[in-house]
Amino acid sequence: MARIRFPILFRGGSLRAWYSTKAISFVPACPPLDSVEVDKLHELVGRAKKLFVITGAGLSTESGIPDYRSEGVGLYSRTQRRPIQHAEFLRSALARQRYWARNFAGWPQFSSYQPNSAHLALKKCEVLDKLHWLVTQNVDALHSKAGSQRLTELHGCTYRVVCLGCGAQLSRSHFQDQLLQLNPSWNEEAQEVAPDGDVHLSEEQVKHFHVPDCSTCGGILKPDVTFFGDTVQRDKVNFILQRLAEADAVLVAGSSLQVYSGYRFLLAANERRLPIAIVNIGPTRADHLAWIKLNARCGEVLPFIWPV
Repeated sequence: MARIRFPILFRGGSLRAWYSTKAISFVPACPPLDSVEVDKLHELVGRAKKLFVITGAGLSTESGIPDYRSEGVGLYSRTQRRPIQHAEFLRSALARQRYWARNFAGWPQFSSYQPNSAHLALKKCEVLDKLHWLVTQNVDALHSKAGSQRLTELHGCTYRVVCLGCGAQLSRSHFQDQLLQLNPSWNEEAQEVAPDGDVHLSEEQVKHFHVPDCSTCGGILKPDVTFFGDTVQRDKVNFILQRLAEADAVLVAGSSLQVYSGYRFLLAANERRLPIAIVNIGPTRADHLAWIKLNARCGEVLPFIWPV
């Protein structure tokens, strides 16, 4: 299936008006921006002609989506909730029922999130032909909504649903309609939405929820994302490594790189002796590889470099 296209949203003052009124509840505290460090970052990426960028959940917190690991405000530090494991989804019909009920309840809010100034700055970098390739660990489609084209969604995207039997794909919005038709009287209120669109519901709330099988082969339907405990497809990894081999600098924005699927690209960049810059609130797994590290908000730093 071709990548889902979204209208490019928020231009100029409209973004600033939206951002000024948006409650940023999931962005951890960070020190004031150091203009000297920003200038160093600007110089590093300014020299690059083929910039390779990796983004993570810290880029989307400023759009109102919580991350997992941030101290004090991340989902792990505030709740006992954990994302579903790949093996659990495959082996248990009850786990799939619970997952889709919660995802169904959270989808209206999750699908309403919009790109922030950091997403738009990276799109501007692409428009200026400075960005060679963008790899995101996020599954929220905010880069696509911002208009990014040179993009690989490393862990997939929640806006697509795939059959594990025949490989058929459908849009998440179409699947939402199917779920609504099967559950016309089911009306449970969603609580806080997780980074993958999940919400918390009790077992009692989900036990009467109905989930369709694939209309083509009767197989299991799953969001087109890499669940925890699963691995990224090798051909996707190889494609990204090829784009990295063509790059002349690397920028990490909003990722702690704790998951190896993203960290491996920093190891490869270091082997190639590429300059590496990191913008993230808090430590990352690759800080020892960075030429420049800014402990700052992506939405504050990136628009300095690529104004939107």
